[in-house]
Amino acid sequence: MNGILAVNAFLKGEKFDNLHNHLVKAAESMDITLKIKNNQELLFSSEKPDFVLFWDKDVNLAKSLENRGIPVFNSARSIELCDDKAKTYLALENEVPQPKTIIAPFSFTKTDYTVFVEKAAEKLGFPLVFKECFGSFGEQVYLCGSVNDVLSYITDKPFLLQEYIEGGNEDVRIEIVGGKCVAAMKRTNHTDFRSNVTNGGIAEPYTPTNDEFRLAVKACALLGLDFGGVDILNHSLVCEVNSNAHIINLMNATGIDPAPAIFKQIIETI
Repeated sequence: MNGILAVNAFLKGEKFDNLHNHLVKAAESMDITLKIKNNQELLFSSEKPDFVLFWDKDVNLAKSLENRGIPVFNSARSIELCDDKAKTYLALENEVPQPKTIIAPFSFTKTDYTVFVEKAAEKLGFPLVFKECFGSFGEQVYLCGSVNDVLSYITDKPFLLQEYIEGGNEDVRIEIVGGKCVAAMKRTNHTDFRSNVTNGGIAEPYTPTNDEFRLAVKACALLGLDFGGVDILNHSLVCEVNSNAHIINLMNATGIDPAPAIFKQIIETI
């Protein structure tokens, strides 16, 4: 079986190279030839592999590949829903518990959001969490203690405001593949309100409760994910869902490699 690992041409660094090379080796162990190609190369490629493992967020390219009849994992639609935190929230709203969230009204240019922020703060209280709708590794996520704090982080990019969950510096990441939990870790950060390992969080193996497992499976199903990393706060609230989570941190913390399960799911699906 021949596949392509789709990565971003403009996102470089050792941690990305390590992940990409790990996925290639994991595929090889399952008799799958996996070639790394970036999104710029794939735009001009006429190749038609058996599948594309899409470890990027170039949704338009993913959809273009699907239009060519190539199976893409995860799907373009699922990647789009997970990449945009506002879309994730709306896809899960009324279906799974989430922190109270208010999505900023759309603006064509950078504008004065003072009235919106004041009204949102009345409902969410302070401190509250500011999140740009697009971002990974806890980036563009800030804890705000006042209206001026929030306003200082607003750019021309879409954003949302979320209630601060006490103990939010600790969460659970559950990796779901094909409706099953293949690995899970608890992340705790003693120096930052964000639990991400990239921001100094410490990860350790974790066994999800039945409720946490059901939450993670339901979130992935609602988002159409074949595999995904689900972040849960306070054992009861879905915080974020990742369509292509950085599995190396999970593997280092648990000793479990999710990659074989991902390739097995792909094989069974196509």
